[in-house]
Amino acid sequence: MGVAPLSLLIGLRFSRGRRRGGMVSLISVISTLGIALGVAVLIVGLSAMNGFERELKNRILAVVPHGEIAAVNQPFSGWPQALQRIEKVPGIVAAAPYINFTGLIENATQLRAVQVKGVDPEAEQHLSALPSFVLDNAWDNFKAGQQQIILGQGLADALGVKPGSWLTVMIPNSDPEMKLLQPKRIRLQVAGVFRLSGQLDHSLALVPLADAQHYLDMGDSVTGIALKVDDVYNANKLVRSAGEVSNAYVYISSWIGTYGYMYRDIQMIRTIMYLAMVLVIGVASFNIVSTLVMAVKDKSSDIAVLRTLGAKDGLIRAIFIWYGLLAGLIGSVSGAVVGVIVSLQLTNIIRGLEKLVGHKFLSGDIYFIDFLPSELHWFDVACVLATALVLSLIASWYPARRASRIDPARVLSGQ
Repeated sequence: MGVAPLSLLIGLRFSRGRRRGGMVSLISVISTLGIALGVAVLIVGLSAMNGFERELKNRILAVVPHGEIAAVNQPFSGWPQALQRIEKVPGIVAAAPYINFTGLIENATQLRAVQVKGVDPEAEQHLSALPSFVLDNAWDNFKAGQQQIILGQGLADALGVKPGSWLTVMIPNSDPEMKLLQPKRIRLQVAGVFRLSGQLDHSLALVPLADAQHYLDMGDSVTGIALKVDDVYNANKLVRSAGEVSNAYVYISSWIGTYGYMYRDIQMIRTIMYLAMVLVIGVASFNIVSTLVMAVKDKSSDIAVLRTLGAKDGLIRAIFIWYGLLAGLIGSVSGAVVGVIVSLQLTNIIRGLEKLVGHKFLSGDIYFIDFLPSELHWFDVACVLATALVLSLIASWYPARRASRIDPARVLSGQ
């Protein structure tokens, strides 16, 4: 029988065997539970960060323009020629004109400030996934010339309106002499409601581009051109390239300037969480040191017998390395199982807690989503398990080395 299988068998016997010191068992249990807790929390935390990153891509980057080119001298009148050149830039997937303005929406006694965006209903379907978030396929009937508006779910709830309701939109009245004029009041019908389960639900409204041009007396001009790129993480460079071919004096911006902090925060929190939990696992793993030191003392007579039977230093060392690894393995695997189960049900668990306490942990008008997402990556599970086992191995090395240096003659003589 080889050294590894024999050492593993003896290590198993030692770990299962009766110990003379109850403190050894207590510290062993505490270290195993500490490793399990650290592994479980780390897997759940990384899954939550993965979920936030997924929702950032699916609910923010899928619906907001990856970049925008706006004329310095408003309005942007030469946009059709600029649009043709921009669409030919490598990396630009789609481009469409838009109009942005701030307005007040009034319904009965309710009044809300809102960012109104004029979009081309046809072009918007190529530019973003926002039409797919409009409930009841209302986007199919969203057309210019019909006094229509589409609201976010949070905005519609705050105003107390639903599809088919009529409301009043007040928009600034442009005046070249900068005089304070009464705002223009427009009656519009709610054509549909979009639900992103996030901040945009409470701040954005959409109208057809041609209607927005009419409301603002802009003729055929627009505010700027919205872009969709093939590499969202290289958006700054691609948007800059598009701005250079517009042949106009323009401002350029990308999602990285507006929402990039979210992505950076997610990555930073993921790193901090990993380091913090590795320290927790490390502290729990190094409890294995004290467990094994006491176990070596407890099993010194058994070690002496093995040495007199011809056991080499390598075998004794391997026995206690396996002893420590088994404690780490039990904690790691049990923690991984709990972490995987909780990660798969994390969103439902948090929703249940919200109902139980009657409080929403993530508010949609503050955060970009109103629920706690989770996405389990098996690579993360493997990395966490490997980290825990490596720390357990390191923690086992010193006591195992000490066990291999026990003098059998002194132990058996009672000295």
